[in-house]
Amino acid sequence: MKFGITAKLFCAILAACALVLVINGVATRIVFERGFLGYLNDQGISRLEHLLPRLQGEYARHGDWEFVRGHPDVWFTLLRPSETEEIDLESRVPPVSDQSGAVFRFALLDAQGRRIAGNPAVAADAIRRPVVVDGRTVGWMAMVPFQRVLAGNEQRFIEEQKQHWWTIGIASVLIAALVALGLSRALLRRVRGLAAATHRLSAGDYTVRIDAGRRDEIGGLARDFNQMADALEHTEQTRRAFMADISHELRTPLAVLRAELEAIQDGIRPMTWTTLAPLQAEVGQLGKLIDDLHDLALTQSGTLAYHRGAMDLAPVLQATLAPMRGRFDAAGLTLKAVALSASLPVYGDERRLQQLLANLLENALRYTDVGGTVAVSAQRIGTRAQVVVEDSAPGVPEDKRARLFERFYRVEASRNRASGGSGLGLAICRNIAQAHEGTLHAEASSLGGLRIVLTLPLLDA
Repeated sequence: MKFGITAKLFCAILAACALVLVINGVATRIVFERGFLGYLNDQGISRLEHLLPRLQGEYARHGDWEFVRGHPDVWFTLLRPSETEEIDLESRVPPVSDQSGAVFRFALLDAQGRRIAGNPAVAADAIRRPVVVDGRTVGWMAMVPFQRVLAGNEQRFIEEQKQHWWTIGIASVLIAALVALGLSRALLRRVRGLAAATHRLSAGDYTVRIDAGRRDEIGGLARDFNQMADALEHTEQTRRAFMADISHELRTPLAVLRAELEAIQDGIRPMTWTTLAPLQAEVGQLGKLIDDLHDLALTQSGTLAYHRGAMDLAPVLQATLAPMRGRFDAAGLTLKAVALSASLPVYGDERRLQQLLANLLENALRYTDVGGTVAVSAQRIGTRAQVVVEDSAPGVPEDKRARLFERFYRVEASRNRASGGSGLGLAICRNIAQAHEGTLHAEASSLGGLRIVLTLPLLDA
């Protein structure tokens, strides 16, 4: 038989309450016996020790105990508190020990321990104090423990206490059961809501959310669930967008290839270098897309091979700029290199960093209007090397700049696909920068376009 969480929680709370009641009952009895009864015994011992000097004096005056043997009136006279003892003389209130019946538990024993006067129930467990006269023990004052006095009525007392204890215990358990049932149901209601939301999420409903409610552990779990659902919903949206984008990116060059090949097969277009050139261009675009997808997958999974070493970023940037100048001139753009530092020592992979810089320049080349300007700078900023690539119009709205580093994302209104490119370049750049413990972000450019800033830690910092 399997118990649900309600039954388990109910039984746990109920068992805890029952255990507390048992411990409380046992502890109460122990405290009563060792505390209250011990207090009464201590009061009796104190009274007994007050009597010792009087008994010693009487024994010294009479020479033996015969004056008290068989004379209970003399015995009780000896036990009466004197006016020199600490009692209330006005109200004549006797000591606590007398009020609790301690004097009736006293007994006088001779030197051999035989009873002379007092309580006949004195036994080996009696509390004793010696009566010493001239350095010799002539007798003993003994007191029957309070526990022995109770022995006769102990069973009745215990039975009454048990009845009271069971009554209180049953009432307490019933109250605990009601509290446990209400608490377990309230907790289970929230857990069931969390479980139902989890089932919906596992079934593919990524829009499900849970009201966190109170700020407790279950509320924290609900908030964590909502964050996980947000992440899964974003991942699912990204996956669908990726599938749509990649299918579109592959369909366009394939459609061109199919149309051109069918035209050649039907004899509409002759097979010449002129007709084959567009086909070669589309094949090159497909190859570039596949290479970008491969690089993106490797950078995202962390399996892209990096061969790091000490290097200077400044000559790498110069080597990347040199072959790009002709392409910028052909596109009607001005490429400026300003504030280039003479030396920027970093620890990284030269080939991958050159790929990153080339992608940034390629991005500026594709998406800058004809007649515009692209400016590149590199300098030391504290302990980091900073490379900036900024261009002129068109710009990118502030709310869309962070998304530029998402795969396949384009700002269609200005930086459209007519300019070419797979939309993966900046995503690859960001992954390479992060692999080198660097950062890459976009902001508005003073030239009217986009300003992309790359920072890397300097080796000599």
